[in-house]
Amino acid sequence: MAGPAGFLSRHVLDAPGRFMHRHLPSGLFARSALIIIVPMLLLQIVVAFVFMERHWQLVTRRLSEAMTRDIATIIDLVETFPDDAIDEEIVRVARVRMDLSVSIEDHTELPPPRPRPFFSILDDILANEINRQIRRPFWIDTVGNSNLVEIRIQLDDRVVRVLARRSQTYASNTHIFLVWMAGSSIVLLVIAILFLRGQIRPILTLARAAESFGKGQKLSEPFRPRGAVEIRKAGHAFILMRERIERQMEQRTAMLAGVSHDLRTILTRFRLQLALAGDMPELAGMDKDVDDMQSMLEGYMAFARNEAEEDVGTLNLRSLFDKLKADCALVDLQLEWTLSGDETVSVRPNAFTRLMNNLIANSQRYADKIRIEAVHSARWLTVIVDDDGPGIPAESREDVFKPFFRLDEARNLDTSGTGLGLAIARDVARSHGGDITLDDSPLGGLRALVRLPA
Repeated sequence: MAGPAGFLSRHVLDAPGRFMHRHLPSGLFARSALIIIVPMLLLQIVVAFVFMERHWQLVTRRLSEAMTRDIATIIDLVETFPDDAIDEEIVRVARVRMDLSVSIEDHTELPPPRPRPFFSILDDILANEINRQIRRPFWIDTVGNSNLVEIRIQLDDRVVRVLARRSQTYASNTHIFLVWMAGSSIVLLVIAILFLRGQIRPILTLARAAESFGKGQKLSEPFRPRGAVEIRKAGHAFILMRERIERQMEQRTAMLAGVSHDLRTILTRFRLQLALAGDMPELAGMDKDVDDMQSMLEGYMAFARNEAEEDVGTLNLRSLFDKLKADCALVDLQLEWTLSGDETVSVRPNAFTRLMNNLIANSQRYADKIRIEAVHSARWLTVIVDDDGPGIPAESREDVFKPFFRLDEARNLDTSGTGLGLAIARDVARSHGGDITLDDSPLGGLRALVRLPA
């Protein structure tokens, strides 16, 4: 038995999984795209960091070091030969040999310090090199002119002013590498996503085909397995499964159609013999038995057929509920209904009407009041049927959906029933991709919950 420490460790280990389940997309395409994008993004971040940290700073440091060394040489010459004529020669040599614009200003001071930019490698590296090599008060401006860097060094009574190109002190073309890296990554991502869509499209087609078959709908185009080998295998397996199911349904319908034909012939002879016998009181029970057999035979056929040949169409729920209310009024039964959302639903109209008729007929036998609540949202159609009858015990609520199941003192079957009403209703609901469940009703009886995908 695990203690608190084991429970806490499992909770901590499961936390990342729960976070990813809640926040990551649920679609296969989005998750596959993340599998491609996230590693590439992390790789770019690592490469950019290493490049910025190693290459960019190294190149900038060496350029700044060389520039500071030239400036230190100029300052040494100015201090060694304090002559105006020599100063002009120093300025000329700096311009010709060092590609620097140098001016020597007498009796001046450094301007006030400029605010340093938030992110500038050049300011930090250049300032460190001046402090290390020259060790004199200085002033630098790397923000003003985008093409030049201005450096001023304070001597005893003079200021040496140096203007240098930014490219002499700073690796200014580094952004080209980043642009090429980001651009090539975008191109590769576009190509990868195009290929990914081509691989996922067959999976989505297979999912739509399976969903349509589960709802009993027909595809606008016949399903053909495509894509990778594994996806084609799954597609062929789905086709074989669909063919086996359709073949079994056809065989069942054909077998019961033949049985129905033979039994109807016998029942017709019974009716004819009873009609020829005349009105005899002792034959009244036999006549009722023939009617019951006819009703049971039609119920069996309806269960076997389950409206399988019917195509999906539109059904007006308002009209259906009004008809059910009128039918209940004929037997002095109160029925109320409410509808939220669109009143038109895409179902197999006859099959869904049979489903509702079976549920209402099941309530009619034992209830005095029936209430229907229907909610049609963008994804689901939910219909709740409540009544005030005796209800069904919780342990028997799944059994009543079994064909021919008889429950003593039950509400779903009387002496004239076939025991197929709820079985047919659930079969219709599941053929639409939904289901029916039973529960306790707020009215005191039974609640039937029908939930179908819209």
